[in-house]
Amino acid sequence: MPQQAGAHSLEGFSAIGTGIYLRGSREQCQDTTLPNVILIFGWMGAQLRHLQNYTHAYTKLYPNASQIVVRCNPDVFWTTTGTRQKRLMPVIDALEALHCFPSSSTQPPPRILTHVFSNGGSLQMTLLGHMLLRKYGSTLNQRFITSALVLDSCPATGSLKSIKLAFSAVIRNPILKVLVLAMIYTMHFVGLGLSLVFGKRIMTMENLQIDMWNPRVLPWMGLHTPRLYLFSRKDKLIPWQDVTRHAETAKERGMDARCELFEESEHVAHIRVEPERYWASVQDIWAAAISKQKVEVSEAT
Repeated sequence: MPQQAGAHSLEGFSAIGTGIYLRGSREQCQDTTLPNVILIFGWMGAQLRHLQNYTHAYTKLYPNASQIVVRCNPDVFWTTTGTRQKRLMPVIDALEALHCFPSSSTQPPPRILTHVFSNGGSLQMTLLGHMLLRKYGSTLNQRFITSALVLDSCPATGSLKSIKLAFSAVIRNPILKVLVLAMIYTMHFVGLGLSLVFGKRIMTMENLQIDMWNPRVLPWMGLHTPRLYLFSRKDKLIPWQDVTRHAETAKERGMDARCELFEESEHVAHIRVEPERYWASVQDIWAAAISKQKVEVSEAT
């Protein structure tokens, strides 16, 4: 049953797993120009009251769309892949229940808007993509699924300094902060050393950037999926130059990548500074997805 807002809940959402929340649609979305599923991957350590700024806005924009919110705890960087996969299983269950996959072939194709925040949210999304690929392989015909990808303050390789800043911002306990930072430094230098020894990239953030260049980072996406990069010159955690380079490479690889560069906002705080511009950009990228889908359908017929 949907809950009221609180420290451990999202207003109008039901918790369906650890850090995973679902807002089901009471009415089926009849307007095929609007998304009917919105998938949100929060940044590392994001509080629910902050994520509600986005869920509330989406509820106003697309009231008949179901929403799935996936949180990202700091332990995502050292928890085993198996544990992280188990935590994400309720997302797959929810997507299946919302008729997003081949098992529901009698249903009309879904219209999925994915919104990802920072490197933490990107890590969660790419892992989900790997899980879905293993489960469904290439059986999902993405050509007939309308989709768009919004990337807020990501992705970037990140320096050791920016990683330290990110963890310092979300871990308040001074003793725990020292322990976690010591672990992060150790993991960073061990990864760097192994990369040099074996001559291959095994640094987490570098692998993340590579994963994010995959046009099918989620199986319903493809070259037809427009992606919107939202980032700022004043972001101390994610250098705007890194995001720009990622978008430019995506364009070179045939993807429809669009950039919205803010001047004054901090990390994942663009809606606080320019909310109208932010949400207009999101609506524009969805309109582009609809336009592309109409072209796909007309060419197929």
